[in-house]
Amino acid sequence: MRLTWAQPEDLLPHELVQSAAEGKDVDAARERWVAAGGDPTPAVSGAGPAMPALRPLARDLLDELDAPVAEPSWDELALPPAPSLPRGSRGRELGAWTGRAAGCLLGKPVEKIPREGIEEILRATGRWPLTGWFTAVGLPADVAARWPWNRRSAPTSLEENIDGMPEDDDLNYPMLALTLLEAHGREFTTEDVAQLWLDNLPAGRVFTAERAAYRNLLDARVVPETATYRNPFREWIGALIRADVFGWVSPGDVVSAARLAWTDARLSHTRNGVYGAMWAAALASAAMVCDTVDEVLDAASAVVPPSSDLAAAIRFGRSAASAGDVRSGLGSLHQAYGHLHWVHVLNNAAVIAYALAKGGGEFGPSVAIAVTAGWDTDSAAATVGGVVGAVSGVDEYWSKPLAGRIATSLPGGERRIEDLAARTAALG
Repeated sequence: MRLTWAQPEDLLPHELVQSAAEGKDVDAARERWVAAGGDPTPAVSGAGPAMPALRPLARDLLDELDAPVAEPSWDELALPPAPSLPRGSRGRELGAWTGRAAGCLLGKPVEKIPREGIEEILRATGRWPLTGWFTAVGLPADVAARWPWNRRSAPTSLEENIDGMPEDDDLNYPMLALTLLEAHGREFTTEDVAQLWLDNLPAGRVFTAERAAYRNLLDARVVPETATYRNPFREWIGALIRADVFGWVSPGDVVSAARLAWTDARLSHTRNGVYGAMWAAALASAAMVCDTVDEVLDAASAVVPPSSDLAAAIRFGRSAASAGDVRSGLGSLHQAYGHLHWVHVLNNAAVIAYALAKGGGEFGPSVAIAVTAGWDTDSAAATVGGVVGAVSGVDEYWSKPLAGRIATSLPGGERRIEDLAARTAALG
């Protein structure tokens, strides 16, 4: 069986990259791996051919590189002063949930497809620049073969087959966060998050850092080792996609939202992976009360350590949006962050910041920019959609295909978006 994001021989190349980014000396480990016949280039899709003969060496090298970098506690983060925002719900929960779902749905069929492939598909179907749903109608066979749709999403996420919001981890996690808060309140612990995962999340529906953390939980490893042991994805985007609800239930209180996200994120992520979750929660919090997207971006910056790589990525994305057209702006993002894996938090945070700033509070243009940027298309567009949906609402073109419902692999099955919004408002 080919298991993505789990085979030691697939994890090791990613760990070489991550450890080097943390300042560790990886030369000896890389040399041993290459000498044994291993490929030091990480797999783009999560798994390469199984190499059982190299698996023991991969495990040994992963353990050698496993010394964790010291993580700051919440009180050691040295965050900027918190902004003064209005507090309390303004009834934006439905727009936020709808926007998150619609943005995610737009990006689903082209997840993993690079920027140039997305553009070729859209040009070939007469839909460039992107202003609506993707379609396979009229797509030439050679283009379809060169840039195949996301296999799981294509049957449910193209204009001709959308029937409600299909299941996606970008919606599973927010729904699970809602359950977490209802069960434990705002004083939940990271261990509460872990137990909820084990009770509710199918192992096959968690990916990258979450899959590593899930495995570590089953191996009886404790927090925060769950985030570091044989987990080279610890600074990827997974924690960011789990954070919106923590902001929606903390309208105007970006610091409290970030604190909830920090507690959740440390189960599976470290450093910039955790900061990304804090930022996403703050974006969601500010979007519930601010009048413009620029105000949201300004407020959310207060929860990001100023000297972090994540803060630099956010600043870069916003700066790129201030001049030039979308093509040149996205080109600058790819020039700066194109060396990173498509699921990393830094490149996708830059895209989110860029799309929000460049989209100017308009729903369609904002999510379209997030998707045509490439990288983690459904996740970036989901975060952008949640922010703009809260601030500006979601027009019928984008909301109608959702049919007011979201499929899920969580216990209990399909959810109504209005019910999710009402539960969120009750917690806020």
